[in-house]
Amino acid sequence: MSIGIDRINKRFGDFVAVDNVSLTLNDGELTALLGPSGSGKTTLLRIIAGLEQPDSGRIRFHGEDTTDLHVSDRGVGFVFQHYALFKHMSVYENVAYGLTVKPRSQRPSKADIRKKVMHLLKMVQLDWTADRLPSQLSGGQRQRIALARALAVEPKVLLLDEPFGALDAKVRAELRRWLRRLHDEIHVTSVFVTHDQEEALEVSDRVVVMNHGRVEQDGCPEEVYDHPANPFVYQFLGSVNRFGARVRDGVAQIGRLQVSAPEYAGQSDSPAVAYVRPHDIEVLPGASDASLHARIDLVSVIGPRVRLELQTENSSQTVHAEMSRGRFRELGLAQGGDAWIRLLNSRVFLDDGEIRRA
Repeated sequence: MSIGIDRINKRFGDFVAVDNVSLTLNDGELTALLGPSGSGKTTLLRIIAGLEQPDSGRIRFHGEDTTDLHVSDRGVGFVFQHYALFKHMSVYENVAYGLTVKPRSQRPSKADIRKKVMHLLKMVQLDWTADRLPSQLSGGQRQRIALARALAVEPKVLLLDEPFGALDAKVRAELRRWLRRLHDEIHVTSVFVTHDQEEALEVSDRVVVMNHGRVEQDGCPEEVYDHPANPFVYQFLGSVNRFGARVRDGVAQIGRLQVSAPEYAGQSDSPAVAYVRPHDIEVLPGASDASLHARIDLVSVIGPRVRLELQTENSSQTVHAEMSRGRFRELGLAQGGDAWIRLLNSRVFLDDGEIRRA
């Protein structure tokens, strides 16, 4: 079931929540709507569901215009951040609820309902909880029950709003891997909202990055991470260093370093900013070609990784670098000592003033 989002606009008073968004979400894909608070991702999800009406634009499911259809007629399953399970009902009754309230002509028999509910509980690995109340389960278990309940009515589209936002980091990591495996099994077209970059990149087939109600970039996780469309996407998708530069004729000058910027071939001398991920900063114990001298201000060992904070000459900006613990030991680096850095992979954007304010 593909989802067509055609020029959707939504305002709340003077606040523009969704600004002329158009997307086509493919059948069977798991799509992440990713962005900071206020970016419009949850509003867009609620418009897809029918919980909000757009001011203009159309929503289509598999080519059929559903914009004016009531939420109950759209065939969507919705999973909220805070479970929304019925506290007085058992786990079995919660999952069965959507089937038991169907019109009599569409309602399965009690035997069929039981068969489906127990199948779903086994699918989410919680069939042993059927007779328990939600209060007797952990947060992660309750969220899996909420997902089973959403799937019970065989939705055409599954929508998840910050589904793991109320859980601690370890449980979140476990559940997102579980969700990925479950989606590979059932292949229902799914859209989930998150502000967690790692969650979006790990779980989804496709990432839609939103900001101020607009789509900044849309692509597979590798594409949006490795080839950000603009400075906002670069900064939002993980840690990044920014180096002031001057661009001229396809070359960016960063202090003594020169970085290729072929997209600006023919550009006259202009201010720019070079973006470099911490893992794309090579740190060396001695000088080499195309390197900048720096002092190691801080060394942080985090499991198998080492994060460094360095100060370069003639700059008050801290440079963040990352490497394996084995590599750090091999290089013989130490806090307070000298080092030289090289930029292994960078992306240059002309500085239009907005970058400096970001």
